[in-house]
Amino acid sequence: MAGSVIAADLQVHHKFEQVGDVKVFYREAGDPKSPVVLLLHGYAASSFMYRDLIPKLADRYHVIAPDLPGFGFTEAPGRGRYDYTFDKLARTMTQFTEQLQLKSYAMQVFDYGAPVGWRMALAHPERVRAIVSQNGNAYEEGLGAGWAPIQKYWAEPTPAHRAALQSFPTAASIRWQYLEGVGDKSLVAPDAIALESMLVERPGNAEVQLDLLLDYASNVAKYPEFQSYFRRHQPPLLAVWGKNDPFFLPAGAEAWKRDIPGAEVRFYDTGHLALETHGEEIGGVIRSFLDKHLK
Repeated sequence: MAGSVIAADLQVHHKFEQVGDVKVFYREAGDPKSPVVLLLHGYAASSFMYRDLIPKLADRYHVIAPDLPGFGFTEAPGRGRYDYTFDKLARTMTQFTEQLQLKSYAMQVFDYGAPVGWRMALAHPERVRAIVSQNGNAYEEGLGAGWAPIQKYWAEPTPAHRAALQSFPTAASIRWQYLEGVGDKSLVAPDAIALESMLVERPGNAEVQLDLLLDYASNVAKYPEFQSYFRRHQPPLLAVWGKNDPFFLPAGAEAWKRDIPGAEVRFYDTGHLALETHGEEIGGVIRSFLDKHLK
């Protein structure tokens, strides 16, 4: 019987939690009595990006990986009936953790998941026990050349500048994001690209993604607040970074050492979605980090 209980804890469960008018899809594994690890995905991904990491952690941790509104299998109201901003995503995710009674957790963030997580940490710093950032930025020097056309949209949110970004939420763009900067492209699972392309290209979702691109400027504006949180609270932090990411540069990872002198920063010879190519190596580093700080 004991063996079957342990085996059941290691199984990944696929669930929904109704949070206001959002039906949040999430993946869950591990003993609910164990320390919690909250995995927040970004663009162009969903909780599927953590499919291999979750089993690596579930024997010791209670792992929760939700899909953000507008992504994955989470069911959210359409544009105009839900405010697709990072403030709103953070409020939804905060309520999600409260409904699941996650009183404290380590947080792993990636891309969009980072500013969502930083807002959650600002609101409730006492809940965050440790942070892992995989290409999740918090410093202006981390913004790469890939942001140039998006920054034009921030400065002048005209229909013309929005139209210039119409190719961003497309299958071709998503494929590029998965493969750019990757040496051995055979390591990238084509089903990951296909799944995320299908989900992002759902009817009406392209406009949602362009709204979030515009609102990303609010994250950059809040960088000083996020950095103040890091300095004041000194959360244990591990940055695991695909160094060839066209969006988030290695300088953004190194910058944490200014605010958190004890931050651990590691680089990998890959692109934006580093777990796709270096999941085994990075997973081991994350496991060791969590074992060190979640006692």
